[in-house]
Parts: sequence; C-alpha cells; structure tokens
Amino acid sequence: MQALWMVLGSFLFATMAVGIKFASSSFGTLELVFYRGIVSVVFMAVVMHARGVPLRTPVPMMHVWRSTVGVLSLSAWFYGIAHLPLATAMTLNYMSGVWVAAFIVGGALLYGGQAQRQGPLMGTVMLGFIGVVMTLRPTIDHDQLFAGVVGLLSGMGAALAYLQVTALGKVGEPEVRTVFYFSIGTAIVGIVGALFTGLTPWSQVSGTAMAWVIPIGVLASLGQWCMTRAYSHGATLVVASMQYTGIVFASIYSLALFGEYIAPIGWAGIAVIVTSGVMATILRSRALPNTPAEDH
Repeated sequence: MQALWMVLGSFLFATMAVGIKFASSSFGTLELVFYRGIVSVVFMAVVMHARGVPLRTPVPMMHVWRSTVGVLSLSAWFYGIAHLPLATAMTLNYMSGVWVAAFIVGGALLYGGQAQRQGPLMGTVMLGFIGVVMTLRPTIDHDQLFAGVVGLLSGMGAALAYLQVTALGKVGEPEVRTVFYFSIGTAIVGIVGALFTGLTPWSQVSGTAMAWVIPIGVLASLGQWCMTRAYSHGATLVVASMQYTGIVFASIYSLALFGEYIAPIGWAGIAVIVTSGVMATILRSRALPNTPAEDH
C-alpha cells in the first residue's frame, strides 16, 4: 500500500508541475510559491479540522527545519520547471536519491569507519552525476544551464527535506500536520520573497492566470500528503523506487502537452539518473538498513 501512495503522490506532483509550467508565463517563481502555500494552508486546515488533528505540535523546531529546506527546494524546483523541459526539471529534482547517497559517502569518508565499504555506493553517485551532465548537455545550447544548476540544487534540498519528513513520522507527527506547517512556511517565504523582489502576488490577477492557482495548491497538498504518508509509515525499498514513476508521468506531459524536444543524449541522461537512484536505494537498504528514505 505504501508503494501505491507514492505512485499517486508522484502523479499528483507531475500534474501540479503542469500547472506551474502554464502559470509561470504570468507569475514569478516566488509568487507561485506564495499561491501554492496559501491554497495549501486553507485546504489542509479544512482536512485537519475534519479529522480532529490539533494544531499544537510537540516538535516545532523539526517543522521549522523541514519547512526551511523544503521551501528552498520548492522554489528552486519551480524555477527549473519554468525554464526547462518538464521532464528535465522533474528528473533533476528526483536526483535527491543520489544526493542522499552522496551524503552517506561523504560522512563515511569524513569520519573514517565504514569508508572502505562505500565503494559501490560511491559508484552510484558518480553514475548519477554523469547522468546529470548528459541531461544538461542539451541545455547548454539553449542558454538553460543556470536553470539546470538551480534544478539540480532543488534535488539536494529535497533530499534534506524528506529525510526530515521521515524523522517527523518516526516521532509520531500526523501527516496532515506536517503538510500543514510546511504550507505555512511556503506561504510566508513566498509573500516575503515576492515583496522584497518587487513582485506582489496580487499584481497580475487575470482570469486565465488565476485559474491555475487553486489546482496547483490542491494538487501540491494532496501529493505532499500521499508522499508524507508513504514515508512516515516506514518507507521501504519499493516505496523509494516508486517515486521515479513521477519522471514517467512528467515525460508524458512534456511530450503530449508542451511538445518539448529533448535530445537523445538528454533522454539517455534521464535513464542513467533513474538507474543510479534505484541502485543507490538498493545499496543503502542493504548496507545501512536504518537509513531513512528520501525525496519526492
């Protein structure tokens, strides 16, 4: 059942990304972050009230850290979606599995101990970054390299955020409350960031543009809920692997809705990243069974 929650969450996130892609022509990145957050706050508040989940949390600082890294990752991802082919932006965000493996290898090398046992895991990290080079190679010719780097950093942030999601689940935090507080953080950072950069989330209100606001927020909330539920209930190898179905959904949307051209080397890079991510997950589960799962 956990795997099904992850597949559903991946589908919802990919569908949300379609809305971001369309809305990015009318709104700036931070405006979209604000709208995504405020709609999610309202939606999740209704869900929490209906389920009788209290607002008070015994671990507020864990939510602060989860929101901080999560919002940074989200902003970077939204920027990547706006400036890259949808399948490429989604794939770079899903590099988080490889980033977690890199964190583990880096820790082992820094502190000694198990460094000699990290050879295979280090191989998957190197394979993953080879895939990144292949994926981003076509973007260099289209002046999209900066967006590609930002998209790659969104994957690093996602790795940190979902490690924290797993930690919140282990201390007994309800999924809906975790999503609710993340939505609050998203709305706050979005409005403050938009105001400081000279944008105002109410400055470009048109019927066509605003039509995307509510679907983006609702899809994001549902996707976050599904993902959080999957990871909070003891993420398994199957769950962690199923996250990559999001790339399949995004690729279909990219071709069918936007007609985006990705060079053959780009598609090969996407395949390499997915392969390295799955391999890294398998190796971590065998070598470090207590390591939590990551990413969306």
